[in-house]
Amino acid sequence: MTNSALIRPAWTPATIALMVVGFMVFWPLGLAMLAYILWGDRLGEFKKDVNRKTDEVFAGCRRASKRHAFTGNVAFDDWRTKELERLAEERRKLDEMRDEFDDYMRELRRAKDQEEFDRFMNERNKGRKSGRGESVPDVTDED
Repeated sequence: MTNSALIRPAWTPATIALMVVGFMVFWPLGLAMLAYILWGDRLGEFKKDVNRKTDEVFAGCRRASKRHAFTGNVAFDDWRTKELERLAEERRKLDEMRDEFDDYMRELRRAKDQEEFDRFMNERNKGRKSGRGESVPDVTDED
């Protein structure tokens, strides 16, 4: 999700309007929109946690069903077990890669936001210096 999205977890005119309309139509909708505005930025982490917990719960079911899934052909059952373990390992690797990519994108957005803020502060400081002759201390941390 980008910061230019119309509906994002922030106090924007669109989200405020949706919240008001939600309260007018059916109050739980307005309440849901208010919750999204306040805690929507944590939604990604919440989804990861729910998916992880759900996978753990159903992993027990899969293990229980594996006992009954044998065909009677020992060679096939061994091959099938090894393939399922290999696929589970591949899935774990893909999940790790997705988490790394999410962290990378989060850091990239943070760096872009910092760059935009630094540019704003520099332009603001230039305007103040040339406008009134006063010097405003630079609050950016440029290393």
